[in-house]
Amino acid sequence: MRARAAIHARGAAKFACLVTCEHGGNDIPPRYAPLFRGHRALLASHRGYDPGALATARALAHALDARLLTSTVSRLLVELNRSPGRQFRYSPVMRGVPASVRAEICREHYTPHWMAAEAFVRDAVAHGKSVLHVSSHSFTPTLDGDVRRTDVGLLYDPSRKEERGLCRAWQRALERRLPQWTTRRNYPYRGKADGLTRYLRLRFDAASYCGIELEINQKHVRHDGAIPVDKRDAVVAALRDGVAAWTAGDEASASDWP
Repeated sequence: MRARAAIHARGAAKFACLVTCEHGGNDIPPRYAPLFRGHRALLASHRGYDPGALATARALAHALDARLLTSTVSRLLVELNRSPGRQFRYSPVMRGVPASVRAEICREHYTPHWMAAEAFVRDAVAHGKSVLHVSSHSFTPTLDGDVRRTDVGLLYDPSRKEERGLCRAWQRALERRLPQWTTRRNYPYRGKADGLTRYLRLRFDAASYCGIELEINQKHVRHDGAIPVDKRDAVVAALRDGVAAWTAGDEASASDWP
């Protein structure tokens, strides 16, 4: 109960909010474009970026008055949501690239993003605030033949009561605002999996840091690469509802759920 007591005692005004988007685009800087010749289809696929995630991140940041950190370089160039040493593991293009080039890419794109996120949390904690971090993503409707029927996934560490409580409150608010959508927690991925939120959890305790990954099914992304505004706004409004219940300690919405 230490984390809950600390956060609720401080109240929402003592929160610093951070929104990040690690897979906001499929850009390849001109100097690395030769590496990706012949890979246009791969870059345009879910392996290249998370369509819809960037606009959602911007809407979330606006709603929460949050610091926004985004990247639009393709995850095939460098994977910003994997821990150091794993940035190139899933890219068939980058595996054979010289180590010096990969180190250069990390200096230009990976390290600044991670350092900025960690510095934000560290500075907020130093000023007596707790941090709510939402990382915006989207997921492919079908993976390896498996059809994913969920519309929204909320990823968190189940061992952290605050993260568990906020996700349950957000889920209930989503069910009210988007009753036709299905929301699941820790789906289609596990919230404890390798990534930026896990890295930050290892460095800040539960009283200081609450990290959630939002995943929206890409079946809702239109041909222009955006999620319909009414649906996106409903997801954002549901987060505001959930945060309000959570920070208020509303037992109907933010108690110690199993």
